[in-house]
Amino acid sequence: QVQLVESGGGLVQAGGSLRLSCAASGRSTSTYAMGWFRQAPGKEREFVALVNSGGIGTYHASSVKGRFTISRDNAKNTVYLQMNSLKPEDTAVYYCAASSVSTVVRDQYGYWGQGTQVTVSS
Repeated sequence: QVQLVESGGGLVQAGGSLRLSCAASGRSTSTYAMGWFRQAPGKEREFVALVNSGGIGTYHASSVKGRFTISRDNAKNTVYLQMNSLKPEDTAVYYCAASSVSTVVRDQYGYWGQGTQVTVSS
């Protein structure tokens, strides 16, 4: 079992920055690939970024590439999402998730956090 707890969300003006954190606990958390997803009101949950278990390989959705950066610190069992140049369309609940494979497919993530709200005002 893996437990995930996100933090760091909030209200920010367009062009601003936030850093989300995801604290992982449980068995062998460092062996999981970790992903960030987001869900805006009335929309499906969509992939944002992933980092492999070693922390070297990353992949970002085209909508956030160049603005968001995912990273992980396995010594702290924590995954981060640095979000810069935020836009109103980035407003959503952001979820951290863990998977046994590095994948952008939502259904292949077996563990999820409760989510943290990010609101970007124009």
